[in-house]
Order: sequence, then C-alpha cells, then structure tokens
Amino acid sequence: MHLKSLTLKGFKSFASATTLRFEPGITCVVGPNGSGKSNVVDALTWVMGEQGAKALRGGKMEDVIFAGTSGRAPLGRAEVTLTIDNADGALPIEYSEVSITRRMFRDGAGEYEINGSSCRLMDVQELLSDSGIGREMHVIVGQGRLAAILESRPEDRRAFIEEAAGVLKHRRRKEKAVRKLDSMQANLARLSDLTAELRRQLKPLGRQAEVARRAQTVQADLRDAKMRLAADDLVTRRTQLNDQAQDEKAAREQHNEVASALDEANLELGRQEQALARLTPGSEAAAQSWFQLSALAERVNATVRIARERARHLDSEPVGNRGQDPDEMEARAERLAAEEAELLEGVEIARAASEAARDQLAATEDAAAEAERAHMAEVRAVADRREGLARLSGQVDTLRTRVESVDAEVSRLTEAIDEARLRGDAAQAEFDTVQESIGDLDAGEVGLDTNHERAVEALEMIDARVEELREEEKTSGQRIASLRARVEALSMGLQRKDGGGWLLEHRRDDGITSLVGLIHVEPGYEAAIAAAMGPAADAVVAQSLDSARSAVAALADQDGGRASLIVSGEPVIKREAEIAPGSRPAVDVIDCPDELRAGLTAILDGVVLVETLEDAIRVVADHKGIRAVTRSGDLHGSGWMIGGSDRQPSTLEVQAAIDASAAELAATESRSEELDAALSGALAEQAARRETAEQTLAALNESDAAMSAIYEQLGRLGQAARVAHAESERLTAQRVRAEEGRGESLTKLADLEERLRVAETDGSAPGHGAESTAADREMAAAALAEVRIVEMDARLAVRTAEERAESVRGKADSLRRAAAAEREARIRAERALRARAHAAEVAAAVAESGQRVAAELEAVVAAALAHRDELARARSECTAKLDQVREIVRALTGQLASLTDAVHRDEVAKAQAALRIEQLEESILDQYGIGLDDLIAEYGPDVELPPTALEIEEYEQAKERGEQVTAPAPLPYDRATQERRAKRAEKDLATLGKVNPLALEEFAALEERYTFLSTQLEDVKTARKDLLAVVADVDARILQVFTEAYADVEREFVGVFEKLFPGGEGRLVLTDPSDMLTTGIEVEARPPGKKVKRLSLLSGGEKSLTAVAMLVAIFRARPSPFYVMDEVEAALDDTNLRRLIGLFEQLREKSQLIVITHQKPTMEIADALYGVSMRGDGITTVISQRLRGQDMAST
Repeated sequence: MHLKSLTLKGFKSFASATTLRFEPGITCVVGPNGSGKSNVVDALTWVMGEQGAKALRGGKMEDVIFAGTSGRAPLGRAEVTLTIDNADGALPIEYSEVSITRRMFRDGAGEYEINGSSCRLMDVQELLSDSGIGREMHVIVGQGRLAAILESRPEDRRAFIEEAAGVLKHRRRKEKAVRKLDSMQANLARLSDLTAELRRQLKPLGRQAEVARRAQTVQADLRDAKMRLAADDLVTRRTQLNDQAQDEKAAREQHNEVASALDEANLELGRQEQALARLTPGSEAAAQSWFQLSALAERVNATVRIARERARHLDSEPVGNRGQDPDEMEARAERLAAEEAELLEGVEIARAASEAARDQLAATEDAAAEAERAHMAEVRAVADRREGLARLSGQVDTLRTRVESVDAEVSRLTEAIDEARLRGDAAQAEFDTVQESIGDLDAGEVGLDTNHERAVEALEMIDARVEELREEEKTSGQRIASLRARVEALSMGLQRKDGGGWLLEHRRDDGITSLVGLIHVEPGYEAAIAAAMGPAADAVVAQSLDSARSAVAALADQDGGRASLIVSGEPVIKREAEIAPGSRPAVDVIDCPDELRAGLTAILDGVVLVETLEDAIRVVADHKGIRAVTRSGDLHGSGWMIGGSDRQPSTLEVQAAIDASAAELAATESRSEELDAALSGALAEQAARRETAEQTLAALNESDAAMSAIYEQLGRLGQAARVAHAESERLTAQRVRAEEGRGESLTKLADLEERLRVAETDGSAPGHGAESTAADREMAAAALAEVRIVEMDARLAVRTAEERAESVRGKADSLRRAAAAEREARIRAERALRARAHAAEVAAAVAESGQRVAAELEAVVAAALAHRDELARARSECTAKLDQVREIVRALTGQLASLTDAVHRDEVAKAQAALRIEQLEESILDQYGIGLDDLIAEYGPDVELPPTALEIEEYEQAKERGEQVTAPAPLPYDRATQERRAKRAEKDLATLGKVNPLALEEFAALEERYTFLSTQLEDVKTARKDLLAVVADVDARILQVFTEAYADVEREFVGVFEKLFPGGEGRLVLTDPSDMLTTGIEVEARPPGKKVKRLSLLSGGEKSLTAVAMLVAIFRARPSPFYVMDEVEAALDDTNLRRLIGLFEQLREKSQLIVITHQKPTMEIADALYGVSMRGDGITTVISQRLRGQDMAST
C-alpha cells in the first residue's frame, strides 16, 4: 500500500487543479520559502480528516479555501482528493485503488467521499485506522512537530505508540461501551426508581379500585331509579301534550267560526263602501261645481271692482311730458351749426365746383352716349328690323315694370332708413345723459372702498387682540389650576400623623395652633432653620404653660404620640453672644409674633447661619459652644455634625413653598380677572367693529349693484344705437344698390325705346348714317376723357372739405336726432293719453257688464249650493251605516285577534311541551343511551320493579350466613319510592367520597406496567454485566497490544538513538509501570560526552534528533505504508543530516516517504522531485522530475 496521487483544487494557494503523482520510495518536494510546499502537507492532513484549524496553520477552517489575489477572484470551495494504491489489501475495502475526497464550501458546509460515494468523517477515520493512521497523525511530521513531541505530556507520547499499534479502534470500542454503560446506568437508576414508585402506588390504587367497584353497584342502582323516573316524566309529558293538542283544536274551531262572521261583515262593509263610493263622486262634483261657481262669482265681483278702480284711476291721472323741449334742442343745434358755417362754406364752394364739373361730365357723357347710341342704332337698325318690332316692344314693357318695382323698393328703404336713424339718435342721446351721471357714482365708490378697507383693518386688529387675550387667559387658567394643585398637594404634606397632628385635630379648641403657620422664614433659609430647630420645627403652639401641660397629658392618656410644644407669651431672655465674622444669628431670619419670640430664641440659642460647611467648621472651632448651620441644612457643633442629602423637606420648607405658591396664585388670579375684564371690553369692541365692517360692506355692495345696473343700461343703449346705425348703413347700401340697378334699367329702357323708334322709322341710307355716327362717337369719347379728369379733381376737393368739417358737424347732428326723438316721445305720449281715455271707457263698460253677470251668477250659485247640500245629506246617511258596519267588523276583528292569540298561545304551549319532550328525549339518549320506546317498555310506570343489585347482594349474603330470608320479589312502580331510592343511592355515593372512576383500569394498567418494568430492569442489569465484560476484554486487548508495541518501540529507540548519537545513550521509561492502560512515556536522552538527561538542556539539533529517534523507532516497530516529513532536518548539521538520511534509506525499504526539504543531501537520495514555485499572481505551480527512471510530466 502506498500513496498514488494527490489532487488539489482551490486549496490554499493551489487555485488551479494540480495533481501530484507519487510512487514507492522517497519523493522530495522542494522550492523557495513561501511557495506553498507545506500546503501539500496541509492538504494530506486535511483530506485524512484533520478537524483543527491550527493544525492547518489557519485561524478558521474556511481559511483553506483560495482567498483570491489581485489578478484572480476568490473561489467558493476547496477540494482535495487522495488516491491510495491498495493492491495488497491493507485497507479493509474491496478495491485495489481507494480515492478519498474532502470538499468544503464558503458557508462552512463540508463533504467526504470514498471512491465517489458520499460518506462520513468517521468512515474515513475507521478506514485509515487499521493502517496505523489516526487522529494524532504520527505519520505526518510537520514543521515544529518535533519540538512538540518532546515537550508534550507523557500521556500524549503514549498516544503516538497506540496509534501506530492500531490500539485506537479498540479504545474507541471501549469508549463507546463506557458511554453505553453511563447511559445504561441512568436508565437503570430510572427503572429502579420507577419500579419502586409503581410498587408504592399499587396499594392505595387497589383501595381506590375497591371503592370504584362499590360505586359501580350504587351507580347502577341510581341509574335504574333515574331511568324509571325519566320514563315516568316522558309518559306524563306526552299525555300533557295530547291534552294541549285537544285544547288547541277547540280554540281553532272557535277561531274559524269568528273568522266566517268577520268575512260576512267585511262583505257588508264592502257593499256600504261601494254605495258611498257611488255617492262620493256626485257629492264631490256638486261641491266642486259650487266652489267653482262661487270662485267665478268672486272673480267677477273682483273684476267689477278692479274695472271701476281702473276707470277712476285713468280718469284722474294725466300723462305728463318728459324730456327737453325739442324746439330748444333744435335751436341749440342751429347755434352749433352756425359754428360750422365757415368750414361748410368751403365745402359748398368745393361742391359747387364739383357740381359744375359733374354737370359738364354728365353733358359730355350724355353726348358721348348719344353718339354711341346713334352709332349703335345705325349699326343695329338693319338687324332690329329683322328681329321684329314685337320682341322689342316686349323688352320695353319688362324694363318699365322693373323700373317701377325698383322705385317702390327705394321708397320703402328710404322710410326704413329714416326710422333706423331716429332710433339710433334717441338711444345715443339717452346714452349721453346716463353717462354724465357715472362720474358722481365713481367718486362715491372710491370713498366707500376706503371706508370698508379701514373698517376691515380695524376688525383684524381687534380680532388679533381678542385672540391674544384669550390665549393669555387660557395660559393663566392653566397656571391657576397648576398652582391650586400644587398648594393642595403641599397642604396634604402638612397633614401630620404624629402627636402634633393629634393635638391640632383634637385640642384646637384649647388654643393649639401650628407653628409653621405663624412664622415666616427669610427665603433661602428654610432648610437651615428646619435643621437647626430639629423636631421643634414641627412644633405646635400652646397659649400657656398650663395648656402645654394639659396637651402633653392628653397625648399620654390617648396614646396620641409625641409632640413638640412652644409656649406663647413667655418673656424673652436676651443673651449677649459674640457673633463670628461671616455669620448671623439664626433667629434673625425668622419673622414671628412677639409672643413666640422667647420660645424661638431659646430653641435657636447659640445657632448662627453660615454659607458653607467650611465656614461652619471655622466658626465652631473659633467659638466653643456655638452651633453653625449652612443654607443647605448641614448642622455642625463642637464634636458632632449632621448633614448629607436626600432628606425629606421639613414642614418649614413645605409651608414656605405653600406661601410662595399661594402668593403666586393670588397674583395670577388677579391677573386673570384683569384679563377677563380686558377680554370683555375687547369682545364688545370687536362686535362694534364687525358691525361697522358689515355696514360699509353693505354700502359698497349697494353701490356696486347701482353701478352694475347703470353699466348694464349703458350697454343696452350703446348696443341699441349701434344696431340702429348698422341697420341704417345696411339699408342705405341696399338703397344705393337699388338706385344703381334703376339707373342701369333706365339706360336699357331708353336704349330699347330708341331702337324701337328707329325700327319703326324707315331709314333710306343705312350705310351712310353709320359712317357719320362713327366719327361723332370718336369726338365725343375724346371730350369725355378730358371732362372726367376735371370731375375727379373736383370730387377730391369736396371730400377733403367734408372731412375737415365732419368733426364739427357731429354735435349738431346729435342734438337734432335728440330733438327728433323727443318729438317722437311726445307723439307717443299723446297716443298714450288717447289710449288711457279709451281704456277708461273700456273699464267702465267692463264694470257695467260684470255687474249684470254677477247678478246672474248669484242665482246659479244658490242652485248649486242646494244641490250640494242634498247630496251631502245622502252621503252622510251612507257614512253612518258604514260606521255601524265598521264597528261590527272592529268587534269581530278584536275577538278574532283574541282567539288568534289564544290559538297562538296554545301552539306555543304545544311547541314548548314538544320541545321539552324533545329535550327530555335528547337528555335520555345522551345520559342513558337507550331508545325511548325501549325505555318506556322496560322502565315505564306500568312495568314492575325487579329486585335491585343491592337487595340481591344482601339476600345472597344472608343466605351465606344461614339466615331464613325470603327472596326479593318484583314491586309495582311508585314515583315517591323511586325518588327515595335515587336519593339514597346519591347519599351512598356521597358517603363513598371522591371516587376515581378510572381506578379499576388504572390499577390493572399500573400492575401490568409494574410487571413490564420489572422485566426490563432485569434485562438492563444483564446487559450491563455484558458491557462490563466487553470493557474488560477490550482493556485486556489494549493492554496486550500496547505492551507488545511499547516493548518493540523501546527496543528500536535504543538502537536508533545509538545510530544518531554514536556513544550516546537513550531509552523510553514508563511513568507508571503498574498501570499499563494509562501510563505515560518519558524520554531519556544522553548524547555522547554529556551527563545530562533532562530534555530541556539539550540543544536544538539534539532535540530534533531525539524526537526523530522516537518517531523512527515507532516507524520501525510498527511500520506504516507512508510517512510525510516537513523540513524535519532543517536544524541539523551535515553530520547529523547524513545520519538521518541513513535512517530515511532504511525506512524506504518498507514504507513510502514524502519529504519537504531544502537540503541537497536529502534531494540526492530522492527517487522523484517536485518543484514548487509561486507565480507573480500568488498561485502555486508544480513541476516534477523523476531521478531514477523515466521523467514525470510536469503539471
């Protein structure tokens, strides 16, 4: 058996997959420091099951995973596979080659495999243990391991020999047996305790079982009695249910009779209602007719009154004129027109010139047109004669009709234009009048805005003031509540439970009062005075010495406690005392009535006030007999001192706090009253200012409404004026187009008439006339061109003059239009006056006619009233009959409701009885589990009672005693007897006490369990004996194997030591030869020329050789298939190195050696070399070289 290969993937510096192939002999692994040589040893240690991170030169087990470098990322797992050649079958497995793989992940998870199959760590350890490889890993000698072997405890050295001898599996077997013994001992003790406890429980549980058997008999008797009572109840309730069913049937029959009578009454009620329904429409129609006629008569009378009033009103109220006099308005227009004269004169001159030019142009155009017509007439004369006079005559008639139609349209448009202009001028005049009134409203609007803004500003200021006062009042109220609570809490602190409190409660009528309420201490000195006065700070005041004596006697008699009393009215005894610098008498800070001065002076005699404790110490040291107290209450006298912290406040301090809080409360309450008064005034002012703001806002809104109405009126007037002017312009444009069409029609008409005349005239020389008219036409055209230029210049001059006068002409035109509007208004007023007169005549006529109609309606209304009353009487009689029938229906309905309730009650009672029977049946089924019919058949009141179990038992017992007794006979059912029987059984059960109903089953189960546990206890004792025998056998085996192995190792150590240290002496010694199972092993070594035996006095090289000697001795005594040496010769010189190499050569004969070395002599004996180096990226690479035989491939 030997190592065949080692594959590393991600293990430490081996980032890439690297395989080292081994062969029998010596394999050396060489390389510079830090290149990863020892990582090969760590990989072998790790794959064979090492669990200690320190043994792998790490802090934690995850450190074996490649951590990454600057050029390569870290890996997530480490994996090492060790392949072992098992051709000789050294490993207990049926494979000639065994591969052991260990894998670890970053999350700490690990895996083991043997030949690719998953396994446990224990499986790997047991597989390797038979070959001498165990937990101590003695076959792998790492760096520093040699020194650890010598410095280890003797018991640890023993472990190396046991591991090499294969004792570990026997020791593991022993440890397993011992663990089983330990757990078995606990089970044995528990079983013993359980059997003892069960044995103790069996006797009382047996007594409980006997009571349970007796209880079963009594319970059976009780069950029989209750079942007979239940059967009796069931039969009784069923009988009652049948009776209730009969009652319900009778009530239902009566109910049906009343229901039939009610149906008949309802039919009669229907007939009466139908009769009333037939009378009702006629009666209502008559009433409605009378009402309508009455209303009509009233309306006629009202119309007569209104007509008379309207006639009187129209006769009395004349229609007045409104607006200015139109004549005055026209005079004003004339005066304004005079102002335009100068400009209009120029316009007239220009117009005259234009007219002259236009006349000349017209004459020229007429001449030209005449020449044109003459020429055209001559030209068309021949054609016209051919067309015929009839067609020309028709065209002339058509154009004449068209001209007449156009003339009528022009007349209509002219009238419409005049009317539109009048409407526009009237609207414009009213617009100007209304616009003049806007200025005053605008000025008033500005004043109203200012007033409203000022009122709002004042209201906001008073609102802020009110809010501020409310917030301050709220804060003041909260402070008052807090101060009151503080005063109450502090006052409760003054409620005393000592003798002083008893006196204040029971002897206040004798003049007993509290001291703290009568004195006042200067602020800041309360704690000092309380400390100086001591218990007297809580004293009460007595009015005299006799009163104080009486109070003390009362405390003693009533067991009221103890109290300090100060007598009022005692004379003051003044003592002149020296006052130390920086101090003042304590009594000087107290303000009190004169009658208390003596008592307080006596209590505080010799007490001075100082600031600090150092001042107190100084004052007392300089003035014997004086007591000094600080502000904080530290009291110092000659030879003694009282002080510290965490004391309770004295009554003086509490009273001072109460006084301060009360004073602040009074000031706060006064301030609250002032705030309340100020808030009331502010609220009144707020209401006044809010009213002012609302008034200014209402005035502003009213002004805005008026302005809005005026602007709305201006908009309507402006719109009306614009619409009228637009209509005038539109109609004017239509009239212009009509006039232009009329001119064209007239021209055509004249032309046709001329043609007609010429056609009717017989021309003798048409060709000569055409030539003459052509010359005349050309001359007329030339003259027309010159005149048109002159006329154009004249028209431009007129337009310029008119535009200059247009601005002045506007006002006069407006006044003229207003005058025309006013005239129109007066005309309308006249028309209205005439209309009023006509309306008055119409009103008078209406009043007269209405009077006649009213008289006629009065007779008609009287007739309608009589008809209405007649129908009302008939309807009343029908209603009375209907009420009688309804009363009958009501009575029957009530009777039917009562019967319905009775039937319902019977049904409910029947249902309740049925429910009670059902509940009883369910109870019987739940309690006794027997059918109802079976219950009545077997336990009903008609069934005789058989003898009870108790009676039969008593009969049997009497017969056994030999008594002459009669056998119990069945008895008839009697409910009272059964009730007594049930009560007697219940009493018997109560006499038995608390019965364990499961006692019988529990007793049987406990007895069975006791038997089972007793058997188990005997089995455990037998197994324990067997395990003890196994432990004894294992100890004997370990003793034999270790004794033989130690003897061999001891012998080999002597020989190996002599080889390494020629002339020296070394041996192994047992620490306790009498106990070979636990004895340790000591190493004694004496190099040549030295007399020392202590290992600590040896040199480093000597220690290494001694440790190597021990290991080699173990190797030779119990050889292992392979050994791994990691730089074990590093500390040796050449001589000792040669000696060690000689041992390596001896070991090579039987075992495989893997040596990590830097020494060339060691490399020289190697069969193969592995060179290990590290690249610049921090990853280890390996190359190999076989020195004896063929080269190995590098990886």
